[in-house]
Parts: sequence; C-alpha cells; structure tokens
Amino acid sequence: MTSRGDGRHPKVRPRASQFGRLIRERRRLLNLTQEELARRIRVSMPFVGHLETGHRRPSEKTIAKLAKVLGLNQQELFLLANPGTRAFFRSHSRESTGSAWDQFKRNRQLHRAHKISPTEMGMLERAALLGEAETPEDFIFILNTVRRLLKP
Repeated sequence: MTSRGDGRHPKVRPRASQFGRLIRERRRLLNLTQEELARRIRVSMPFVGHLETGHRRPSEKTIAKLAKVLGLNQQELFLLANPGTRAFFRSHSRESTGSAWDQFKRNRQLHRAHKISPTEMGMLERAALLGEAETPEDFIFILNTVRRLLKP
C-alpha cells in the first residue's frame, strides 16, 4: 500500500475495499452497529472498522463468523478476503482441463501457498469422492473449514 502523502490512511487496494464494502453494506442492511457486529463475532470494534476499510484481513475463523452473522456465503467471503487464492485458480484453470479435483491436484503452486500436507491431500481426495466439486476453489474452502474445526 502506498501513502497518500496528506496524513490520511494509506490508499486501500480495490479488492480489499470490495470485501470491506460488502461487510459494511450487509452490516448496515441488518441495522447492526460496528460495536454490535464486533460483539457477535467476538472481535474488537476497531478491528471491524479495519476490516471495512480494508486495512486488516480476517482469519478463516473470523470469516466463518462474519458469514454466519451477516448471512453471507462463506466461500465467496473467503475469496473476497483472499483475492490471491482466486488468482491461483484462474491462472491454473486456463491451463488445465478435467474435473475440479484433477485441476486442484495438479496445482502445486496452490499447495505450497496454502501449505497443504500429504495427509490433508488424502483427506481432500476422499472428500472429492463424496460428490463433484464445481471448482478447484471448493477444495480450499473444504480444507480451511476442516482446519478451523480441528484447531485446538
């Protein structure tokens, strides 16, 4: 991020502000204050403000709480908060054909970026057998959900 040079906060990246605008608009639509939203997702009120302005990125756990409280799609919220993930899939899917699992399985760059262990790959492969995922992104969503659930 670059400074504006006028003493105000640094300029917000367009993707980050897209996430923040969605959170702010939905919060207002539900007539929630930043304080009320912060209480419901168990974070500080300033943190909610930082999310809305794009100065902070939420954890997967916070994304899950935001999605539940605001009635938003958790996967889409995750992708808005982590725009680099979507870029990984876009560049790889242009080069690949086959099922979502096949595309995901071959994307080594994505595996490294998300530090996916061999055990996690095995779990995701079994999850792929349960039903047809629509996109490779579905497997990152599954992975982060499982990681969040198993976190102590």
